[in-house]
Amino acid sequence: MKATGIVVEYNPFHNGHLHHLKQSQIQTSSDITIAVMSGNFLQRGEPALVDKWTRAKMALDAGVDLIVELPYAFATAQASDFAKGAIFLLDALKCDTFCFGSEEGSIASFEHTYNLLSSKKIEYNEAISQFVKQGISYPKALNEAYKSISRYSEEPLVDLSKPNNILGFHYLEAARQLNSPIQPATIQRIVANYHDDAKETESIASATGIRKVLFEEKELSKVHSFLPSTSIAGLEHWLEHAESFGSWERFYPLLRLIILRQNKKSIAKYAEVTEGIENAIWNAGVKNEHFQPFMEQIKSKRFTWTRIQRMLTHIYTDFTWEQLRAIEYPTYIRPLAMSSSGQAYLQSIKKDLQLPLVSRVAASKENILLQLDIKAANLYYLGLQTNYGASMVGSDFRQIPFRQ
Repeated sequence: MKATGIVVEYNPFHNGHLHHLKQSQIQTSSDITIAVMSGNFLQRGEPALVDKWTRAKMALDAGVDLIVELPYAFATAQASDFAKGAIFLLDALKCDTFCFGSEEGSIASFEHTYNLLSSKKIEYNEAISQFVKQGISYPKALNEAYKSISRYSEEPLVDLSKPNNILGFHYLEAARQLNSPIQPATIQRIVANYHDDAKETESIASATGIRKVLFEEKELSKVHSFLPSTSIAGLEHWLEHAESFGSWERFYPLLRLIILRQNKKSIAKYAEVTEGIENAIWNAGVKNEHFQPFMEQIKSKRFTWTRIQRMLTHIYTDFTWEQLRAIEYPTYIRPLAMSSSGQAYLQSIKKDLQLPLVSRVAASKENILLQLDIKAANLYYLGLQTNYGASMVGSDFRQIPFRQ
């Protein structure tokens, strides 16, 4: 069976994701689609709208054959490490291809960009260093440095100011650095861009726009037109039991408690907390009862909203610099959901897998990365601050993959 891999968050699974899924299957002529999906905390440093099991079930019902979890340490990392972890898992799962959505839509441009940055690595890194010294944020420094060396290429290059293009570049970069035979492909993102608001006249909206409507309107019916029926059913089921969606506003009282029960200096031990920002985080925790003004007090030209949220995620989950520096690649494959075809595929490659396959966590309880996932899941449910959330603490340890 020919397998293609996709890297997803599905927060939530919407019509644009369905388009990407179907087009990926067509473009790569695949028999099996494998999704590496973030767990309960996401790359932009946010709690997921609904838990990973609900999102995995949505993906399964929509046609993905196998959904495996991207471990917490990679799911909440900067783009290059997020991509490294995801592509490593797709390679370990013997995928022939991986297919990502992008604003660019042409894989040749990504190849040209990778070749340029590889050949001009010294100049590129020097330019990044110079722009960082000017006090601008690291993502902006990367983009400015990239523009400064683009003059060396006569081939069309990717616009690395676009969020999906950035991730796509890092996927290809990860595959090349792993010397993986997995082949890249891309599907052009249609209608809605990454940060666009949801428009009632369109059938496709960004996940960001959909979440914004849900949090502002507080009615699931307001986003029905952007979601396949399987996702609507999944979100309805979640709300029936959980009563609320995951968000930093919901989690903030616990985050604030964690921040204020320690001193400023101790906050610096958490992953990605750097350059004295621990002082700003602690001071903002003292002054603000709600998450939005708390963030607005911390944000600066030096630190983007996303980077600060990733710091807060690590503070919330007790993930430290020491732990981060000890991690290189994923050390297991944990399926969350699988179709009959997905089960057959796993069975066909099982003997060739270089990583342990974890269906029951209790049998692999000594794995450090897996324990981070379990802790993150428990703290996610606790952060919901509902009876359902409290009842779900400890459930991730017992949960087995959904099968269709």
